[in-house]
Amino acid sequence: MKQLSLWISTMRLRTLPLSISGIILASCFAEYNGVFKWNIFVLAILTTLSLQILSNLANDYGDGVKGTDNDDRIGPERAIQSGKISPESMFQAIKINVLISIGLAFFLIFCAFGVRHFFLTLIFFLLGIACVVAAIRYTMGHNAYGYRGLGDLFVFIFFGLISVVGCYVLYARTIDHVVFLPACTIGLLSAGVLNLNNMRDIESDKKSNKITLAVRLGAKNAKLYHQALVGLAIVLSGLFGVLYYTSPYNLIFVIAYMPLVKHLLTVKHNTEPKRLDPELKKLALTTVLLAVLMGIGYLL
Repeated sequence: MKQLSLWISTMRLRTLPLSISGIILASCFAEYNGVFKWNIFVLAILTTLSLQILSNLANDYGDGVKGTDNDDRIGPERAIQSGKISPESMFQAIKINVLISIGLAFFLIFCAFGVRHFFLTLIFFLLGIACVVAAIRYTMGHNAYGYRGLGDLFVFIFFGLISVVGCYVLYARTIDHVVFLPACTIGLLSAGVLNLNNMRDIESDKKSNKITLAVRLGAKNAKLYHQALVGLAIVLSGLFGVLYYTSPYNLIFVIAYMPLVKHLLTVKHNTEPKRLDPELKKLALTTVLLAVLMGIGYLL
């Protein structure tokens, strides 16, 4: 039981709700348009969770073997860093998770497109491979993109565009313009979560030569960048509410603006990186709340 608890902790359960926010939002749009299917929803959730866990394990491995996770790091202690899990065991877990992710993605694509939509099947098979590679290559390998300031871009693409737009296509087998503003909103807020993490660890990352975008920008500009990410997400979601307005219910997602504004003020006036850690969970859960309310409001 102790070993199981350790592995569950290593999977970083607090990151999982954010990863499925796009799936929830896309599923609400699918329900509104009469194309929602429970089997696709369940498989999309499971596939996304598997990919997020894979990314977390690979991140622990990559930062652990490179020495980036050290005593200077402010965030929660990682498994390899603590010595509780060996790099070899973590690598084996990563390989198992790759197989699980690929298997789930295969069943998801088959349920969505069957054998009659070859072009879509091919595109989503390639997207699935890209998701697996992106999950692994964030910190693993000599050219890990997380060490070159590209993590924010990849998070925006995979957590926003692919998550929302891609999931909707799995249901509808076509693209609808209604999903793009919400997709960008979720992508921007997800990038904000990553930036917050990198702002917290900016000093330790500098020492470890992990050149995140926050390191490139510096503490002051990284804070401005964070305000821009969250602020633009608020603007785009508000624009979505106006453009697709049919009733006051469509705008119930503005409730999520209150914790977002409070979060921005907290980050703006913060002077201690350690105090950014609680804001990670708050921003991630607020993103999920916004996604759920946008979806429900559209349905209503």
